[in-house]
Amino acid sequence: MTVPSRQSGADAPRAWPRRILAPLALAQFICSFAGSNMNVMIKDISDDLNTTVQGVQTAITVFLLVMAALMIPGGILTDRYGRKRCLVLGLLIYGVGALLSAAAPGLGVLILGNSILEGVGTALLIPPVYILTTLLFTEVSDRARAFGAIMAMGGVGAAAGPLIGGLITSAISWRASFVFQAVVIVVIIVLTRKLEDPLPADPGCHFDTVGAVLSAAGLVLVVTGILVTDDNGWLALGLMVVGVLVLTAFFAWVRSRERKGVKALLPTSLFHNRTSNLGLITQHVQWLVLMGVSFVAATYLQVVRGYDAIGTGVIFTASTVGLLASSLLAERFAKRRAQRTLIMAGFVTTVSGIGVLIVLADVTNKAWAFTPGLLLIGLGLGLMLTPSVNVVQSAFPDDLQGEISGLSRSVSNLGSSVGTAVAGTILVADPAVGPYMTALVVLGVIGLGGLVAGALLPRQGPGAVAAPQRPS
Repeated sequence: MTVPSRQSGADAPRAWPRRILAPLALAQFICSFAGSNMNVMIKDISDDLNTTVQGVQTAITVFLLVMAALMIPGGILTDRYGRKRCLVLGLLIYGVGALLSAAAPGLGVLILGNSILEGVGTALLIPPVYILTTLLFTEVSDRARAFGAIMAMGGVGAAAGPLIGGLITSAISWRASFVFQAVVIVVIIVLTRKLEDPLPADPGCHFDTVGAVLSAAGLVLVVTGILVTDDNGWLALGLMVVGVLVLTAFFAWVRSRERKGVKALLPTSLFHNRTSNLGLITQHVQWLVLMGVSFVAATYLQVVRGYDAIGTGVIFTASTVGLLASSLLAERFAKRRAQRTLIMAGFVTTVSGIGVLIVLADVTNKAWAFTPGLLLIGLGLGLMLTPSVNVVQSAFPDDLQGEISGLSRSVSNLGSSVGTAVAGTILVADPAVGPYMTALVVLGVIGLGGLVAGALLPRQGPGAVAAPQRPS
């Protein structure tokens, strides 16, 4: 399969390889689905496995954390072993994890299957999705359209996870939700048969094992510290301090290898691009807010309001509709508005949605009170997910797509895990109206931080992205 070439004429037809896009978009969908569908199964899983709400929260957060910790190494491995090979291997590992989770007799096996194996599988399969998209879609509008489709599926997976998971849980059981994931994985593997890697694998590509261990350990320690804050403040502080020290050691290790002329896990030069750095911050905040709000609202609805899995999932339909609508319009928006404008508008809409959630939840106990806020949050997130990814991926040339894709996905998934950990730490201790409001306020303030980062992005015209730069 050939990489689509740039066309000089404004009206020249360009090939649109749907056969490539379908498995890539579905892969993003199922990984995002896995990160949110368990939110509506909290009571069912905790009762069935004789555990607690906090135990289920731990499983959810560990899954997101494993993805974040291994995404950078996963991106590097795509260069060494090939993008398609890593994609298929990741799908297989993910499928095994889903089946193991479906048969889990206790929380430990659930964490092994869902949190560990599915997390490792995701870290292997997601970087190829974004690398292949960047390599195969070279026109700005085409790439925006492709990323729009992928991010739409990812956003829908995250937003519709509660609804789909709720329907499956209510109709069959929570275990069937993992069987559903395994079935989708089989479909994706079948669809990848006709997918060809546009670039050859580089078996000689060196893998920085020490760097991979240090980066993963540092991220795990920091997020674990956030998770245990409610139980032991001093232990939490200690874990976070050690985590920061380990991450500092990681960057020192990288710099030492670079001075010796040896390839490191993550080139520090990737952080020299201001546009990319700001884009990464917006990505982190977007997923932090999405997963944080999802966990807070789902827990509150089940534990405080007493809704079952399907009732909770139906309420979340509003965010799914909003996110899907704005994501599918990504290509049209990209042609008419600058990336910076879309990102800022997305944050304004999302933070407004959080504000509406807070106000209406305090005014009435009716289920409809969640609809306007969740709809605005979905619209805002769908509006900015695609331009944030496009800004980051387009800032670097083709031969650095493995590194920047791994970094980009790691930052996004770290946002997901931190969002769940922060929101859960505030809410799970006492999921009443007070902590619920506090968690949403915290997420809203973090969303404003993302708005500031978006405002600092360079001003460019509609359809424009920063030209790829060779890091110095």
